[in-house]
Amino acid sequence: MRAHELQTNLKALKLGGMLLTLEMRRAQAEDQRLGHVEFLALLLEDEIDRRQSKMLTQRLHRARFEEQKTLEEFDFSYNPQIPAEQLRNLATCGFVERRESVLLCGPVGVGKTHAAQALGHAACRAGFTVLFAKTSAFLRDLAGGRADGTWEPRLRRYLQTNVLILDDFGMREFTPSQAEDLYELICERYRAGSMIVTSNRSPKDWYPLFPNPVLAESALDRLVNSAHHVILRGRTYRPLRRPDGGGSSVSDDEDELTSVQTGRSLQVRAAVRAQEPHDDVDVTLDTSSDDGSGRPRRRAKEQLPS
Repeated sequence: MRAHELQTNLKALKLGGMLLTLEMRRAQAEDQRLGHVEFLALLLEDEIDRRQSKMLTQRLHRARFEEQKTLEEFDFSYNPQIPAEQLRNLATCGFVERRESVLLCGPVGVGKTHAAQALGHAACRAGFTVLFAKTSAFLRDLAGGRADGTWEPRLRRYLQTNVLILDDFGMREFTPSQAEDLYELICERYRAGSMIVTSNRSPKDWYPLFPNPVLAESALDRLVNSAHHVILRGRTYRPLRRPDGGGSSVSDDEDELTSVQTGRSLQVRAAVRAQEPHDDVDVTLDTSSDDGSGRPRRRAKEQLPS
């Protein structure tokens, strides 16, 4: 068979990729005196490798990662408190095969988003489909669907992937419609697909974010009680990007993951209340005394007669 006929037939069979290595493999077969079967096996291996590489590229593109991160790039030596062995075990993607979920919780800057995307990258390499989304972007997307009547097809996109990554979960309280959207998502994905969720809050602190406690119990119990919990502690990685390369430590106590954020929020609320008129009491914020909960206490003092 002449060369151009071979090329035409390979393309007709959608095997045109073999043409990229055909001459190299032919020369190899002549040099090593390979038989026809061995020569054909090499060409087929090249085609399989090419297709797998192309499909991996497509899966990584469709995952919509913020960055292409892997566990191999994770600097565990900088932060020895990161559970490296647990993350490496999860990267084998057994949890995806079993349709289990992973919760990555810890303070700001300890590598939760990196770890989530790295696990997603490992899942893509293992042949699974992945979709990454900020929780706020997911909620905006479904809110848009409620407005234009495309809610169901928009939700379906988050349900059809093998692994859904929700980053920055629980940054603020949810509205009733947002809580309903999360309820539908979590219930539909339960035992049907894996989720990877990152949060600055401990899972037990997610429940008060839902306006309906029954909805919260029903949704979060499915997610929290059947998931792998990964707690990331230690120094933040983000100061490494500063010119001085400085680092800082964060609390190791899982229950205090959001104590700083909570304290600041309470300070603002108390300051606003302090500006409101009172009949007999002047309420001021006592930031010097701390009861250990991370919440500043209010100190009441009598108003002096004018």
